[in-house]
Amino acid sequence: MTRRRYTIEVMHGVNLDQLGRRDPLLYGTLTLPELERQIEGQAEQLELGTRFFQTNHEGAFVEHLHGLGEEADAIILNPGSWTHYAWAIRDALEIAALPAIEIHLSDVEHREPWRRVSVIRDLCFTTISGRGPDGYLDALSQMREELDRVRA
Repeated sequence: MTRRRYTIEVMHGVNLDQLGRRDPLLYGTLTLPELERQIEGQAEQLELGTRFFQTNHEGAFVEHLHGLGEEADAIILNPGSWTHYAWAIRDALEIAALPAIEIHLSDVEHREPWRRVSVIRDLCFTTISGRGPDGYLDALSQMREELDRVRA
């Protein structure tokens, strides 16, 4: 029996296009294109397809979430600092109604107090934080398991 191939939308928000330039102690040295290639390779091993989106414009992030209905089976999203206050992104994620994982490269729970707030956390079945690029492998594996469970 072959496994169903799911498509995972990986969404990166504000300032994530600056990976490789941002504080490497917090965010590592990979650039966004390098990170996406790594994610894509890991997804292939799990028989998952990936699509990527990055923007520094909150409205574009919201519009992209609105359009995901038939394009993806699930979402792994790192909205960047929008995580902490962007209620419009939260509402758009709710409208998308897809299984979602919140992910952060840095350990937001041990940084500034305002970073510990997430307006999307209750819409995601898990949050992964502080694992750097390895967190995406965790997210892909957990998403594969979740999709196999709920779509069985």
